[in-house]
Amino acid sequence: MTRLSVELLAADPVEPITSAGHAQLGIAVLAGIAVIVLLITKFKMHAFLALTIGSLALGAFAGAPLDKAITSFTTGLGSTVAGVGVLIALGAILGKLLADSGGADQIVDTILAKASPRSMPWAMVLIASVIGLPLFFEVGIVLLIPVVLMVAKRGNYSLMRIGIPALAGLSVMHGLIPPHPGPLVAVDAVKANLGLTLALGVLVAIPTVIIAGPLFSKVAARWVDVQAPERMLPQRPSEDLENRPGFGATLATILLPVVLMLSKALVDIVVDDPTHTVQRVFDVIGSPLIALLAAVIVGMFTLGRPAGFTKERLSSTVEKGLMPIAGILLIVGAGGGFKQTLIDSGVGQMILDISKDWSIPALLLAWLIAVAIRLATGSATVATISAAGLVAPLAADMSSTHTALLVLAIGAGSVFFSHVNDAGFWLVKEYFGLSVGQTLKTWSVMETIISVVAGGLVLLLSLVI
Repeated sequence: MTRLSVELLAADPVEPITSAGHAQLGIAVLAGIAVIVLLITKFKMHAFLALTIGSLALGAFAGAPLDKAITSFTTGLGSTVAGVGVLIALGAILGKLLADSGGADQIVDTILAKASPRSMPWAMVLIASVIGLPLFFEVGIVLLIPVVLMVAKRGNYSLMRIGIPALAGLSVMHGLIPPHPGPLVAVDAVKANLGLTLALGVLVAIPTVIIAGPLFSKVAARWVDVQAPERMLPQRPSEDLENRPGFGATLATILLPVVLMLSKALVDIVVDDPTHTVQRVFDVIGSPLIALLAAVIVGMFTLGRPAGFTKERLSSTVEKGLMPIAGILLIVGAGGGFKQTLIDSGVGQMILDISKDWSIPALLLAWLIAVAIRLATGSATVATISAAGLVAPLAADMSSTHTALLVLAIGAGSVFFSHVNDAGFWLVKEYFGLSVGQTLKTWSVMETIISVVAGGLVLLLSLVI
C-alpha cells in the first residue's frame, strides 16, 4: 500500500518519549481518552481538535516532554495522511462520479425493477452493499434515503423492513471493507495485507449483513411499525439528466478496484515469489492507489461520458468530490497522530506486556478496546484508529491471516451500539422521522448485531485458518 511511504516517513525507530511505569501509562491512556470524549460529547468540539488536544494531554499525563509529544503527534499525522489520504480522496471522487452521473440511480432502479415484494429487503441490502463500496457512510445514506422512502411508500412496506437492510449494507461496508477510512488506517497501523484483509472482510461481511439486514428487519418492523414519513422526497441526482450510464458499465466500474486488489492477494498466494514478473505486475496494479486511480479514470469514461458530462463538468465533479473530505482527512490524520503518541509513549508495549498474563485472545481484546472507545466517543473512525494504535504491537508475531483478522476485529468493535453521541444516530433518526427510543430499538440494535456477529465470525475464522 502506501505502506512504503509510511515506512519511509517512520524509517528511524522512535525511542519511547517517556519512561513511565505501567500504572502511570494506564492512567495517561484513560486520561487522554477521557479528554477526547469530554471535548467531543460535552463541549461538542470537532473530532480533529479533540484528538489533537487529547494526544498532547496523553503525552503530558505520561510525563513526556511537550516537544517530544508534539513530534510524535505530527509524525503520526503526516504518515497517516501519506498512507491513506490519497486513497480517501480517490474514493470520494469515485463516489461523486457515481452519484452525479446517475450511475448509482441506475443500479438502484435496475435491481428494484427485478425484485418482487417478498425479495425487496434482500434487494435493498444488495443495493446498499454495492453502492457502499466506494461511498462514505454519510454519503451513502443521503444517496439511498430517497430510494428507501420511495420504495416503502409506493409498496406500502414498513419503513424498517426496507430501511434496516439498506443501513446494514452501508454500515458493514463502512466498518469492515477497505477503502473506507477506518479499515484503511487499521490496515496501515498493524501492517496487514490489504488484499487479504479485503478478501476476509467480504467473507465476514456477507453473513453479517444478511443477519443484521433482511433477517433483523423482520423483528425491527414489529418493534417499530412506522411508515415512510409524509414529506417531499429529496430530488435524485439523475432526475435532471437526459442519459445515464448502463447498469453493467456502472457495476464494473465500482467493482474494478475490488477485483484488482483481490487479484493481487490471490497472485501473492499462488505465485509467492516477489521476483516473479506476474507477481510484480499485480503488486503494482493491485495496490490500492493504482486500483482506485484506475477506477476513477475508467469512471470518467464509463460514468461521465454516457451522462453527457463535458470536460469542464468532469473537472467540476472531481472538485466537488474532494471538497467535503477535508474534515474526514483531518480527523483521520489526527487519529493517526493520537495512535503514534500512544505507541511512542510505550502504551502499545504496555498492553503487549500485560496481555501476556491474560487468557483473553488478542482478537477479542482488540474488539473490546474498539467497543469501549466507540461507546465513549460515538465515532467508528476514532474507535478504529485508537484501537489500532493500542493493539498494533500484538500483530508483530501474528501470521498475515491473523493480522488481517485483527483489522476486522477492530472494525467490528468500532460499530458497536451507536447511541446519542454518534452523528449517524441523529442522521437516521431525522431522515426516518423516528423518536430517540425508536432509533435505539432499530438502528442501535442493528449496529450491535453487526458488531457481535462480525466479531464472532472473526474469532471463528481465527480457529480454522
